[in-house]
Amino acid sequence: MTPPIADPRGIALSARHRMVVLAMTAWLPLSAAALGHAPASAMRPVATPDALGHGGRLLATGGASTIEGSAGGGIVPWAVIAGYGTEDQWGAAAFVTRVEVRDYALTSHGVAIGWRNRVELGVARQQFGLPTLADALALPTRRFRQDIVHVKVRLAGDLVYTPMPQLSLGVQHKTQRDFLVPSLVGARDDNGLDAYLSASKLFLGAASGRHLLLNGTLRSTRANQTGLLGFGGDREDGRSIVGEASAAVLLNPRWAVGVEYRQKPDNLGFAREDDWKDVFVGWFPNKRVAVIAAYADLGRIATLEDQEGWYVSLQLSH
Repeated sequence: MTPPIADPRGIALSARHRMVVLAMTAWLPLSAAALGHAPASAMRPVATPDALGHGGRLLATGGASTIEGSAGGGIVPWAVIAGYGTEDQWGAAAFVTRVEVRDYALTSHGVAIGWRNRVELGVARQQFGLPTLADALALPTRRFRQDIVHVKVRLAGDLVYTPMPQLSLGVQHKTQRDFLVPSLVGARDDNGLDAYLSASKLFLGAASGRHLLLNGTLRSTRANQTGLLGFGGDREDGRSIVGEASAAVLLNPRWAVGVEYRQKPDNLGFAREDDWKDVFVGWFPNKRVAVIAAYADLGRIATLEDQEGWYVSLQLSH
């Protein structure tokens, strides 16, 4: 979208985690109110034949693909399963994403398969270009590559049809393929495992008559810059528990706008790692195609500040 390891920031982290957990648990009464008391005019647009399209799941409820390949937003995984398959169907999604900020560029592509709206399996490959840093420091490479294999399992609930949120547990195994430079700046390993728990819920008619999607994710990780700079570090080698969140409003069955926030650990001594955030718009003309555009603020990356820019993703689904 594993118990936390103690670190010197434990007090600050636990406070943030309480905020995330409180936000997630607060959705249950809101969800019941939305499903039980929303006016018919607010509920009708969700299940129109136009919104249902080729399968039983509603348009846009398959989400997009994150830069790591899991179904969700752009930088935060959701509890949804890739594709539009129902409980007796297969689903699938393929994506390509391009992110360009001031001094870096990321290209990510991959595929994911959903089974019975219960299990998601996927692979993704990333290429991270760093021309400014390579020229300034005469680095032996101008790019970092990373491969990701992931699995996600829906544990309980449904995004739309149950009072409780949809809950999913995900695991991402990441392998950094150009580890020389990360190892020189303090990274400990060229591979690592992220585990996360996501809760997602669509509240019908909750935003001035429009549908509101909320998602919260807790992640256990050792990744530096999501793994592109390796795993663990000279400052902190253990796991960190970090929080992530998304909120989106469905303006109509085909258009959505929203925001995302992703907390990051600080493992490397040579450069502080800032949290990520973005503002996005999604277009879902049908269940086969989704286009996501966002303005992303990635903060400081490897000593270079003000990494802001554009994010564009194309997804094909079944």
